[in-house]
Amino acid sequence: MTRTQDARKFYARLMAANAGSADPRLEEIFAEVPREAFLGPGPWTIIAGKSRITTPSDDPVHVYQNVLVALDADKGINNGEPFLHAMWIGKLAPRPGESVTHIGAGTGYYTALLARLVSPGLVTAFELEGGLAALARKNLEAYGNATVIHGDAVTTSLPPSDIIYVNAGVAVPPLQWLKALAPGGRLVFPWRPAERVGFAVLVTRTANGFACDPFMGSWFIPCSGASVAGPTAKIPSRQRAARSRSIWLTADRPSDRTATAIFDDIWFSSRGLVTRPGN
Repeated sequence: MTRTQDARKFYARLMAANAGSADPRLEEIFAEVPREAFLGPGPWTIIAGKSRITTPSDDPVHVYQNVLVALDADKGINNGEPFLHAMWIGKLAPRPGESVTHIGAGTGYYTALLARLVSPGLVTAFELEGGLAALARKNLEAYGNATVIHGDAVTTSLPPSDIIYVNAGVAVPPLQWLKALAPGGRLVFPWRPAERVGFAVLVTRTANGFACDPFMGSWFIPCSGASVAGPTAKIPSRQRAARSRSIWLTADRPSDRTATAIFDDIWFSSRGLVTRPGN
């Protein structure tokens, strides 16, 4: 085993342990997919708080830690925090054969992990930045079940999806994202309806509606076209946002006193979904 393989194997154990997932494949996939292949040539710029630190060399062992690696430092784009993504992926529990839409794919590292976990299922990755989309397309050539689209996932219709994985902060998820979820489908996204409100939210489409779980704090760069709420929106405080347990389409059900946040097409409620007999 090489030094890099040894570092990647230990990194994978850390990712799986932090995720708390019962799926042994999670550790296997983190050990299999080479992170350095998605970062460009080293040395690399590591983001630490408000500082930027350059790795001492282009030795890949430097990136097998829970560190943010800059992809475009001037635009604030990085490769993402591995611990966070391991937790998100573990919570989503991707299964072989499922279809995934990845929004904000960057250069494709987490797309590759998802592609391995759902194979032979398909992954459709959207990336708005042209340069990053081109790199992702090249980096994912070895992953035959992954397709990269240079486009806007807010205005483009999404394919039917078992999982929608969003890596850009939104004030409110577009209605079409919810409608693209298959029965039992899961959507995870960084919810940022206000400057001081930031949660990772897991939405599950059930027979009774959309269950909602704000499960951890989360901050991402804004999602173009979906990062600002409309002027009539009811913006929640952090405390109210944390109490959200379901999401409703306004066309199906008008907002009521349980509303924690109200937007044009959807609203969030503190009421959990009621399980009906036989469901």
